[in-house]
Amino acid sequence: MSSKFLPVVSKAAFEGKKAGSAEELFEFLVEPLHEELYKRQDFTFIDELSAGQQLLISYDYVRMQVLQGGFIQMIQNGYVGILPAMPEWLKMVKDRYMAKTIDDVLKVYVLNREMLDKQTSVEEFAKLYDELKEFETLDEQFMAQNDDTIKLITDYALAHAEDFVKIV
Repeated sequence: MSSKFLPVVSKAAFEGKKAGSAEELFEFLVEPLHEELYKRQDFTFIDELSAGQQLLISYDYVRMQVLQGGFIQMIQNGYVGILPAMPEWLKMVKDRYMAKTIDDVLKVYVLNREMLDKQTSVEEFAKLYDELKEFETLDEQFMAQNDDTIKLITDYALAHAEDFVKIV
Protein backbone atom coordinates (compact mmCIF):
# COMPACT_ATOMS: atom_id res chain seq x y z
CA MET A 1 0.00 0.00 0.00
CA SER A 2 1.27 3.44 -0.83
CA SER A 3 1.11 6.21 1.72
CA LYS A 4 -1.60 8.84 1.82
CA PHE A 5 0.73 10.92 4.00
CA LEU A 6 4.13 11.88 2.63
CA PRO A 7 6.04 14.55 4.50
CA VAL A 8 7.55 17.10 2.13
CA VAL A 9 11.30 17.52 2.63
CA SER A 10 13.91 19.44 0.71
CA LYS A 11 16.42 17.51 -1.34
CA ALA A 12 19.23 19.21 0.63
CA ALA A 13 17.76 18.15 4.00
CA PHE A 14 17.23 14.59 2.78
CA GLU A 15 20.75 14.35 1.33
CA GLY A 16 22.18 15.73 4.57
CA LYS A 17 20.43 13.13 6.69
CA LYS A 18 21.29 10.43 4.18
CA ALA A 19 24.97 11.27 4.68
CA GLY A 20 24.64 11.09 8.48
CA SER A 21 24.08 8.13 10.78
CA ALA A 22 21.26 5.62 10.44
CA GLU A 23 19.88 6.89 13.76
CA GLU A 24 19.73 10.48 12.44
CA LEU A 25 17.96 9.37 9.27
CA PHE A 26 15.54 7.23 11.30
CA GLU A 27 14.65 10.21 13.52
CA PHE A 28 14.32 12.49 10.48
CA LEU A 29 11.85 10.09 8.85
CA VAL A 30 9.82 9.21 11.95
CA GLU A 31 9.46 12.70 13.44
CA PRO A 32 6.83 13.97 10.94
CA LEU A 33 4.82 10.78 11.48
CA HIS A 34 4.75 11.36 15.23
CA GLU A 35 3.83 15.01 14.68
CA GLU A 36 0.93 14.12 12.40
CA LEU A 37 -0.28 11.40 14.75
CA TYR A 38 -0.15 13.84 17.66
CA LYS A 39 -2.01 16.48 15.65
CA ARG A 40 -4.76 14.04 14.65
CA GLN A 41 -4.97 12.24 18.00
CA ASP A 42 -6.22 9.17 16.13
CA PHE A 43 -4.28 5.94 15.66
CA THR A 44 -6.28 5.13 12.48
CA PHE A 45 -3.79 7.53 10.85
CA ILE A 46 -1.33 4.62 10.82
CA ASP A 47 -3.61 2.78 8.38
CA GLU A 48 -2.97 5.57 5.85
CA LEU A 49 0.77 4.94 5.85
CA SER A 50 2.88 2.72 3.62
CA ALA A 51 4.12 -0.54 5.12
CA GLY A 52 7.56 1.02 5.54
CA GLN A 53 6.14 4.03 7.38
CA GLN A 54 4.01 1.74 9.55
CA LEU A 55 7.13 -0.20 10.49
CA LEU A 56 9.02 3.03 11.14
CA ILE A 57 6.53 4.54 13.58
CA SER A 58 5.55 1.22 15.18
CA TYR A 59 9.16 0.22 15.72
CA ASP A 60 9.86 3.62 17.25
CA TYR A 61 7.05 3.16 19.79
CA VAL A 62 8.26 -0.34 20.65
CA ARG A 63 11.85 0.86 20.89
CA MET A 64 10.95 3.74 23.22
CA GLN A 65 9.09 1.39 25.55
CA VAL A 66 11.53 -1.53 25.49
CA LEU A 67 14.64 0.59 25.98
CA GLN A 68 13.01 2.23 29.03
CA GLY A 69 11.46 -0.77 30.75
CA GLY A 70 11.50 -3.83 28.53
CA PHE A 71 8.70 -5.68 26.82
CA ILE A 72 6.78 -6.04 30.08
CA GLN A 73 6.51 -2.25 30.32
CA MET A 74 5.52 -2.02 26.65
CA ILE A 75 2.74 -4.58 27.15
CA GLN A 76 1.54 -3.02 30.40
CA ASN A 77 1.39 0.38 28.69
CA GLY A 78 -0.97 -1.04 26.07
CA TYR A 79 1.30 -1.24 23.03
CA VAL A 80 1.14 -5.00 22.44
CA GLY A 81 -1.28 -4.43 19.55
CA ILE A 82 1.61 -2.98 17.54
CA LEU A 83 3.51 -6.27 17.55
CA PRO A 84 1.49 -8.73 15.41
CA ALA A 85 2.21 -7.03 12.05
CA MET A 86 5.80 -6.23 12.92
CA PRO A 87 7.50 -9.56 12.02
CA GLU A 88 6.17 -9.32 8.45
CA TRP A 89 7.33 -5.70 8.14
CA LEU A 90 10.74 -6.61 9.56
CA LYS A 91 11.09 -9.42 7.02
CA MET A 92 10.26 -6.85 4.33
CA VAL A 93 13.42 -4.94 5.35
CA LYS A 94 15.35 -8.23 5.59
CA ASP A 95 15.62 -8.27 9.38
CA ARG A 96 14.86 -11.88 10.21
CA TYR A 97 16.58 -11.67 13.62
CA MET A 98 14.38 -8.91 15.03
CA ALA A 99 11.36 -10.51 13.34
CA LYS A 100 12.10 -13.69 15.32
CA THR A 101 12.59 -11.74 18.55
CA ILE A 102 9.22 -10.00 18.11
CA ASP A 103 7.59 -13.31 17.21
CA ASP A 104 9.05 -14.85 20.39
CA VAL A 105 7.73 -11.91 22.44
CA LEU A 106 4.25 -12.56 21.02
CA LYS A 107 4.50 -16.25 21.96
CA VAL A 108 5.48 -15.44 25.55
CA TYR A 109 2.73 -12.82 25.70
CA VAL A 110 0.08 -15.30 24.53
CA LEU A 111 1.20 -17.88 27.09
CA ASN A 112 0.99 -15.28 29.89
CA ARG A 113 -1.74 -13.05 28.54
CA GLU A 114 -4.00 -13.19 31.58
CA MET A 115 -1.20 -12.07 33.89
CA LEU A 116 0.08 -9.38 31.50
CA ASP A 117 -3.27 -7.86 30.53
CA LYS A 118 -4.60 -7.21 34.01
CA GLN A 119 -4.27 -3.86 35.72
CA THR A 120 -1.46 -3.96 38.24
CA SER A 121 -0.30 -1.97 41.20
CA VAL A 122 3.30 -0.78 41.26
CA GLU A 123 4.22 -3.79 43.39
CA GLU A 124 2.43 -6.26 41.10
CA PHE A 125 4.06 -4.67 38.07
CA ALA A 126 7.52 -5.06 39.64
CA LYS A 127 6.77 -8.73 40.39
CA LEU A 128 6.09 -9.39 36.70
CA TYR A 129 9.80 -8.95 36.03
CA ASP A 130 10.57 -11.70 38.57
CA GLU A 131 7.79 -14.01 37.38
CA LEU A 132 8.40 -13.67 33.65
CA LYS A 133 12.16 -14.09 33.32
CA GLU A 134 11.85 -15.10 29.65
CA PHE A 135 11.29 -11.42 28.83
CA GLU A 136 14.72 -10.62 30.25
CA THR A 137 16.38 -12.59 27.44
CA LEU A 138 14.05 -11.05 24.85
CA ASP A 139 14.80 -7.54 26.14
CA GLU A 140 18.54 -8.27 25.82
CA GLN A 141 18.08 -9.62 22.29
CA PHE A 142 16.11 -6.53 21.32
CA MET A 143 18.77 -4.20 22.68
CA ALA A 144 21.57 -6.14 20.98
CA GLN A 145 19.73 -6.08 17.62
CA ASN A 146 18.36 -2.52 17.77
CA ASP A 147 21.21 -0.77 15.93
CA ASP A 148 21.15 -3.35 13.12
CA THR A 149 17.38 -3.03 12.86
CA ILE A 150 17.60 0.77 12.60
CA LYS A 151 20.20 0.37 9.84
CA LEU A 152 18.05 -2.13 7.91
CA ILE A 153 14.96 0.08 8.20
CA THR A 154 16.84 3.15 7.00
CA ASP A 155 18.52 1.20 4.18
CA TYR A 156 15.04 0.15 3.07
CA ALA A 157 13.84 3.75 3.35
CA LEU A 158 16.71 4.96 1.18
CA ALA A 159 15.93 2.33 -1.45
CA HIS A 160 12.21 3.23 -1.34
CA ALA A 161 12.31 6.94 -0.45
CA GLU A 162 9.08 7.60 -2.38
CA ASP A 163 7.22 5.50 0.23
CA PHE A 164 8.50 7.68 3.08
CA VAL A 165 8.82 11.30 1.91
CA LYS A 166 8.18 13.63 -0.98
CA ILE A 167 11.49 15.21 -1.91
CA VAL A 168 11.31 18.72 -3.43
